Amino acid sequence: MSAPTPLNRFKKAMQIVYGPFESLNPDQLAHWHPPTNSGGHRGRYLWTDAFGVLNFLTLYKETSDAKYMILASGLINAVHNVLGSTRDGKSRLPGATHENPWGGGLRIGKMDEGGPDGDGQYHHYLTIWMFALNRMSVASGQATYNDCAIAIANAVHPRFFDDIKSPTPRMYWKIAMDMSRPLVASEGNADALDGYVVFSLLAAVAKDLQCLAPEIADYQRVIDRKGQHVVSHDVLDLGMSLWLAHWGTPGDTSAHQLGTRCTELFDELLSTGSLEGNFHRRLGFRDFGAMLGLRCYRSVADQSQYESRIRQLLERWEHWMDSQPEDLQAINRVMFAAALIPGAFAKGHLGSEPRAEMDSGATVSTGFPRIPKVR
Repeated sequence: MSAPTPLNRFKKAMQIVYGPFESLNPDQLAHWHPPTNSGGHRGRYLWTDAFGVLNFLTLYKETSDAKYMILASGLINAVHNVLGSTRDGKSRLPGATHENPWGGGLRIGKMDEGGPDGDGQYHHYLTIWMFALNRMSVASGQATYNDCAIAIANAVHPRFFDDIKSPTPRMYWKIAMDMSRPLVASEGNADALDGYVVFSLLAAVAKDLQCLAPEIADYQRVIDRKGQHVVSHDVLDLGMSLWLAHWGTPGDTSAHQLGTRCTELFDELLSTGSLEGNFHRRLGFRDFGAMLGLRCYRSVADQSQYESRIRQLLERWEHWMDSQPEDLQAINRVMFAAALIPGAFAKGHLGSEPRAEMDSGATVSTGFPRIPKVR
């Protein structure tokens, strides 16, 4: 018997989380609601479901089957209904209105309401969700999804900043569910870079260079203050930094320098065996993030020397995933699928990337921020 193809392995991982969608008939598909398997409060978890949406878009692109677009849309609606509401589900989050249902942001979906790992809002979860909406807009041709992402961006952006008008603002890692205060006042390593890249993509799809320009400038000031981006031994952070670097335009020295430094560290991790062995002690989703980032970076740089190692690691991980903690099964599966086939995560996969138009009629591609060198 021949080995399962990457696409079949991808579908299997996704169906463990979102149910047997391959066998849905047209009537079932029309009334589909995602099962409450995402590992979060009331069944939804923002990071996991952002990957779910993007993976459905990958399936749509790989197969040209419109049912995956329907599944992506249904998952988006479920996330907005659950995580855009208070934990009891009785009202929208504070700041949201009928006219602007996104004015309260989106909850993480943590199981606990309070405590050190309680519910709230994470900047990097919100940006990956905005990116998923942005890609849905590109894939479907419907501007409403990107407009929704911009509305979320407008609502949450100032709440993650301390002294936002300062020449040297700082950011918060985590804020309260109602966005009233910081819960973790320290700064995420990649949050400003995340915001810069994703908000630039939102503006490009909106075809408006000035859309989100003040917010993008805020992120640039944080990047300038922090200096050279830290390339972390945290493999998920490493992978997401590579993913961000791959959005740089050709000849973009900042993106190239970041990508080079990340791949050098990836070389070190491979040469020391840090990504192999001790699978029972490792967190699969973090390793899958590293592999996803490197595979996306291949779209702008020749990283083919890593392909066989990544394939081997993913094959070994498949035998270990069932032994991972139950509460990590959903996030592991969706990120495993994305590492198998990055698809919608990759620049240009859904078609030519839009370019934002200036009043003069000139155009500008999605940019990459200046990342200062260490002085």
